[in-house]
Amino acid sequence: MKREDIRNIAIIAHVDHGKTTLVDELLKQSGVFRANQEVAERVMDSGDIERERGITILSKNTAITYKDTKINIIDTPGHADFGGEVERVLKMVNGVILVVDAFEGAMPQTKFVLKKALELDLPVIVCINKIDRPEARSEEVIDEILELFIDLDANEEQLDCPFIFASARDGIASYKMEEPGKDMTPLFDTILDYIPAPEGDPEASAQILISTIDYNEYVGRIGVGKVDNGTIKVNQEAVIVNAHDPEKNQKVKISKLYEFDGLEKVEVSEASIGSIVAISGIADIHIGDTICSPENPVAIPFQKISEPTISMDFMVNDSPLAGKEGKFVTSRHLRERLFSELNSDVSLRVEETDSMDVFKVSGRGELHLSVLIENMRREGYEFAVSKAEVLYKTDEKGHKLEPMERAYVDVPEEFSGSVIEKLSNRKGELQGMTPMGGGSTRLEFLIPSRGLIGYRGEFLTDTKGNGVINTVFEDYAEYKGDIAYRKQGSLIAFESGETVTYGLFNAQDRGTLFVGPGEKVYAGMVIGQNGKTDDIELNVCKTKHLTNTRSSSADEALKLTPPKILSLEEALEFIDTDELLEITPENLRIRKKILDSTQRYRANKK
Repeated sequence: MKREDIRNIAIIAHVDHGKTTLVDELLKQSGVFRANQEVAERVMDSGDIERERGITILSKNTAITYKDTKINIIDTPGHADFGGEVERVLKMVNGVILVVDAFEGAMPQTKFVLKKALELDLPVIVCINKIDRPEARSEEVIDEILELFIDLDANEEQLDCPFIFASARDGIASYKMEEPGKDMTPLFDTILDYIPAPEGDPEASAQILISTIDYNEYVGRIGVGKVDNGTIKVNQEAVIVNAHDPEKNQKVKISKLYEFDGLEKVEVSEASIGSIVAISGIADIHIGDTICSPENPVAIPFQKISEPTISMDFMVNDSPLAGKEGKFVTSRHLRERLFSELNSDVSLRVEETDSMDVFKVSGRGELHLSVLIENMRREGYEFAVSKAEVLYKTDEKGHKLEPMERAYVDVPEEFSGSVIEKLSNRKGELQGMTPMGGGSTRLEFLIPSRGLIGYRGEFLTDTKGNGVINTVFEDYAEYKGDIAYRKQGSLIAFESGETVTYGLFNAQDRGTLFVGPGEKVYAGMVIGQNGKTDDIELNVCKTKHLTNTRSSSADEALKLTPPKILSLEEALEFIDTDELLEITPENLRIRKKILDSTQRYRANKK
């Protein structure tokens, strides 16, 4: 049976192509908000980091009503690092809206998300967004997308998909490029006409596949999924089973049931096929679990989440300044926090190591792990992390394999030479060059994941901030050989104390400093970047000997260059394999793993 009063869709796209802004407009025009209600921009990006960076990290559910039909909408992330989120939520929907920027066209993540949708045989509505951009090239973009469908072996039905032309920012959509739109009605109507209604057997025993986990401190874990068959009711007895874990068979009781309405969760007493529901009160619920009636427990198959490709060691901070700035500093705090993150993030892996104080955390990319670090830092955790390293595999013949990325680089033509040179040195192979109009070129590379670690900062400098780099995981391939990461050495503090202008003035000729006057430093802490390749120890706490003829006020005439303050991403990219990044709620400090200079010298000689 079909349930005609419901449609379930996901909005998928490359990062920054306007998914979240489009959802904003659909919410506004469907009457979710009162006429006089103040609404934040990108209302679906509810996390602080999401709002600051303008990216979506976790997929979000919302629902609107149009012409008596409830449309459940899932806004998904665009970054490859959060691809695990996209793979899962597509199991909940019956169709997708693929949003594509009218200037940028089909990008790597467009291909990744479209491939996932076509594999699940979902109908696609293509929405060409940002048609109001002065450099928009809608016609070429349509051809690019149709080529992409053909490359991904789409069938006749999928190729015959509807195209809608929109400006999400202005809240308008139209069926034809030349027609000016008035509002979002063409998109709403296309959803009702083209996306199939959910099907299922209302008389069968209940089956719900949990595709997302939400977490709330008051009620604990909340499982979100679609009712595939039957009806689910509050206080009903149920069983949890899992297709990947045949042993699992856990009896539970449904204590609270919610459906989505606008941005709210609304309590309901029962839900039937096609409804997207949130279930709270089950402590041990995981993504991929199926909740069924006890009389017929059948698990719904669920695709495995893509494997992590990169790892870092998270460890207890043991520097001389440890424990002074954070609320949570012990290994027990760190362990609990990392394992609780697994509740909601399925692409993450946390492993214990030989040391009680060190945990190996693996994720989908540097951005994935840096968002976790930033969240923990804001919650009051103090810890240290090592340089990101890729995860290798070995094949049957014993060859070492490493993860490869496909990188798309958009740069002004005059910088393309230096970008090609740098990426070739990092074992990248140039696969194609396309002129993009407006004096910019698109370069396509196949490059080992480790070749991109620490490159983005350098890339922004090389292209004077005008370049854009996008990457997507390709596959594992044979090891490409060693890569020299950092050309410059570190400037290291020689003793512990507080920095003074006199010491910094003498140190600044050696390179770029990361610290200013009056900051606490300790022996073995990295205080700057050397202009040359080797590490140098400097005394930045040194004050000048005062005599009758040398007064301390002469220091006031010394001019210091402002220090370079590193962001979390820049610091993670800067650190070398023998260094750690110390993270506290107030500061980021780079340090050598071995603080004592004599021991460090011996270790290097070995």
